[in-house]
Amino acid sequence: MDEEDEYACVNKAQLKIKDNSGIKKKKKKKKANKDIEKAIEHEVKQQQQQQVIQTEEQKRTKAELAFQKMQEKMQKQRIQQKAEMTHKQRVERFNQHLDSLTEHFDIPKVSWTK
Repeated sequence: MDEEDEYACVNKAQLKIKDNSGIKKKKKKKKANKDIEKAIEHEVKQQQQQQVIQTEEQKRTKAELAFQKMQEKMQKQRIQQKAEMTHKQRVERFNQHLDSLTEHFDIPKVSWTK
C-alpha cells in the first residue's frame, strides 16, 4: 500500500505543450504520381533498348546474321536432344556403356599391405 500512496498525487491528464503553432504535419505525396512516373521511365527504357537492338542488327553483316541463325538452330537441337531422354534413361544408358567396357579401364585396387 505504501507504493500506491507514492503515486497517488500523479497527474493522469494529457501534457500541455506551450506552443502548438511550431508543430506542422508533413503532407504525404500521392503514390499514384510515383507509379505513373515509374511506368513512364520503364517505357522509355524499353524504347531505348529496342533502338539499341535495332541499330546492332543493322550493323551486322549477312555472314554474322547467318552465323547467329545457325547458333540458334544448333541450340534448339541440343535442347531437343536433352529433352528426349529423362535423367533415369541417361543413367541407365551410361551404366550399359560402362558394362560394355573391358576390365582394362577399371581402377586398380590399391593395397598397402602387399
